[in-house]
Amino acid sequence: MEHERKKVLVGMSGGIDSSAVCLMLQDEGYEVVGVTMRVWDLARQFTDAGQEYPDFIQDARALAARLGIVHYVADERTAFKDIVVRDFVDEYLAGRTPNPCVMCNPAFKFRVLVEWADKLGCDYIATGHYVRVKEEDGHYALYCGVDGKKDQSYFLWRLGQDVLSRCIFPLGAMRKEDVRGYLARKGFEMKARSGESMEICFIDKDYRDFLREQVPDLDRCVGEGKFVDVQGRVIGTHCGFPYFTVGQRKGLGIALGKPAYVLRLNARKNTVMLGDADDLDASHMLVSGMRMPEDGTWDDGSLSVRIRYRSRPIPCTVRRVKNLFPEEGGSEELGLVRFKEKASAVTPGQSAVFYVGDKMVGGAYIGSQRGLQAYLED
Repeated sequence: MEHERKKVLVGMSGGIDSSAVCLMLQDEGYEVVGVTMRVWDLARQFTDAGQEYPDFIQDARALAARLGIVHYVADERTAFKDIVVRDFVDEYLAGRTPNPCVMCNPAFKFRVLVEWADKLGCDYIATGHYVRVKEEDGHYALYCGVDGKKDQSYFLWRLGQDVLSRCIFPLGAMRKEDVRGYLARKGFEMKARSGESMEICFIDKDYRDFLREQVPDLDRCVGEGKFVDVQGRVIGTHCGFPYFTVGQRKGLGIALGKPAYVLRLNARKNTVMLGDADDLDASHMLVSGMRMPEDGTWDDGSLSVRIRYRSRPIPCTVRRVKNLFPEEGGSEELGLVRFKEKASAVTPGQSAVFYVGDKMVGGAYIGSQRGLQAYLED
C-alpha cells in the first residue's frame, strides 16, 4: 500500500492478535497509535491488590512502551453498560439469545475507534480481527479470513461503508500459527505462547448468574414456568425462560427418560418447549433487519448462510416478504430463508450471515419463527 507515513489507530487488547498488528503496521511504515478500551472490570483481571488498571491494559501499555507507540486508555465503562450490556439483558428477557459481539462492533467498538481516530488525526483504524476487506468499484467488501478456524466475519456484518473504508485487518490473510511465529521471530516469545480468551468479555462464569446480578428481582419477576411438548401439553416446571436457549440439552432440570432439547421459548407465557433432536431441524427460517444489496439475485445457487458463529455455511435462497405478524416483532419487511441442506437449532436473537463463496454479502437477525407456515403457503 502506498502511504506517506500515515497514522493508524490500533485497538489494543493486550493480547496476541492486536500486538502482532502493531508490529506489522510499524514494519510497513505506518505511524501507529494505540488505544485500549476499558469496558467491564472482572476480578480475575487484577493480579495484584490495589492495582489501578486491569492486567490487559497494563500489558497493552507495556507493549506500547516497548515499541515506542503513544498509547491511550478509553474508559467506556458507562457507555458499554448502557449500550451493550443493556441490550444483552433485554434480549434474554424477550426470549431471544443474543450475540453481544455482533451488537457491540458497530454500535460501540468500531464507533469508539473512529471517534478516537478522528480526535487523534489518524487516517485508519486497525484491529486483530481475522477478516479481509477489499475495495471493489468504490464499495468496501468483507471477506472471510483465510484461517477458517479464526474467521470473524460473522461478527462484523453490521459495519457500514464509512467504517470499512478506514479499516485495516492485517491478520486476515494469516493463520493463527503464523501470527504466533511472527511474534516469536520479532522477540516476543512470551506473547507468542500466551493463550487467548474466547468468552464474552463481560461475563465471568455463567450468563445466568450475570442476568441475576443485573436484574436482582429477575426470579421474582419471571417466576416459575412450564415445560411443554410439541403438542403444547405441560410436562413439567422450570425456573424461568431466560435461563434457556434453543438447542440446549444439558441442565434442563427435568428427566424425561430420553434426551430432550429446547425447541422454543415463549416469553409472554413463560413456557419452554422441549422435543427430540429431529424436532430442531428446519427447512426455512424468518429473519428481520436484513442488510442485503437490493440488486442481488440470491436464487442462482451461490448463496449460503451461517446461523451461528463457527457453524458451517448452509446453501440457501432468501426472498423478502411482508411481516404478516408484526405483533411477533421484527421489521415491517422480513426475509424468508430456504435451506437447501439440513439446518438445526434456528435460534431467535442470533445472526444469520450470508456469503457468496468467502465474500460476506449481508446479514440479518434470526427472528421469531412462530407463524412460519403461513409464509410457506404464500
